[in-house]
Amino acid sequence: MRPSPLPRGTALLALALALAAASPARAEMPATQAAFPARDAYPARDEAKPASRNPALAEVRVVAAALAPVSERVVLTGDIQAKFLSNIAFRVSGKIQERLVEVGEHVTADQVLARLEPQEQQVNVDTAQAALASAEALLTQAKVSFERQQSLMRSGYTTRTAYDQAEQTLRTTQASVESAKAALGNAREQFSYTELKTGVAGIITARNAEAGQVVQSGQTVFTLAQDGPRDAVFIVSETLLAEPPDGTAIDIILLSDPRVRTTGSVREISPAVDPSSGGVRVKIGLSKVPPEMSLGAAVAGIGQVRARQAVSLPWSALFRWQDRPAVWVLDPARNTVAPKIVTIDRYAGSAIVLSDGIKPGERVVTAGIQLLRPGQTVAVVGEDGK
Repeated sequence: MRPSPLPRGTALLALALALAAASPARAEMPATQAAFPARDAYPARDEAKPASRNPALAEVRVVAAALAPVSERVVLTGDIQAKFLSNIAFRVSGKIQERLVEVGEHVTADQVLARLEPQEQQVNVDTAQAALASAEALLTQAKVSFERQQSLMRSGYTTRTAYDQAEQTLRTTQASVESAKAALGNAREQFSYTELKTGVAGIITARNAEAGQVVQSGQTVFTLAQDGPRDAVFIVSETLLAEPPDGTAIDIILLSDPRVRTTGSVREISPAVDPSSGGVRVKIGLSKVPPEMSLGAAVAGIGQVRARQAVSLPWSALFRWQDRPAVWVLDPARNTVAPKIVTIDRYAGSAIVLSDGIKPGERVVTAGIQLLRPGQTVAVVGEDGK
């Protein structure tokens, strides 16, 4: 009689038990080790192991403070002005009859700007002309008398006294004629002063009198900016004048068109502070005046202050401690950090220039300052500049 076959599931279970009994060590091996050979089965390889880091320590980057030449670039705005300004005034007193020019007009040297009523000066000219005519008539009479006495003196029909008297009268009348001519010339010159002329070419920048106004001699009627050299005028902080500039050349740029450029040098520094602005007026004489740089044009002046030695740090090292600017300083012996208050001289782009607080050689934290506290031990993961 044939035995009945085993169920399919019972047969698989029996096969698994048989295999386990045959190799008990392999059955106890984990699945992962059974699937892959042991690491020791392969030859050893030289591998660089990463440096172990303590996750409990704050990681920071530092920089060694050092003295370096620091030069500040100064940019100021100003305007173009004439090098020479003239106050135009009448040389005689009187009432202004007419004004012939306006502010902003360009005038020539012999152009008439205004006129005074000339009645008084005309009377003086007429009087001088009459005095000259009288003196010339007396001179003609004196010449005739002298010539008669001279003829009689040759014939012996006159005395020496009469001859000398005639000669003296002639000389006196000749002097009177010369004096009358000078008086007439002076009267005519005074008459010419009723017309106001500049004597130089330029642009009218101010007007201080109108037609019908009575002015005194020497009272300013117009202000004239003479043609020729030009200045770029700036209001400079008094502290900038404490350090001399690096070189004499100052770059001047037209603000409306930066392509228009020229250079200049310091020509004049005001000895007093301007009360309206609180700065010092500095005039830069332009070496060459482009046509676009007209009077009143806004310009920028760029100059370099002479370089000096100072400690400069990245701006990322700066934070606030006790309401004052400070940085974190690393103690290399103990790898601890401590805050140190500093004095900032100025900001230079992405760096800060210090005037006090940090000495050369000290190591300052530049990254990782957000979670630091005084006396905290840190791990230095890098140093800037190396």
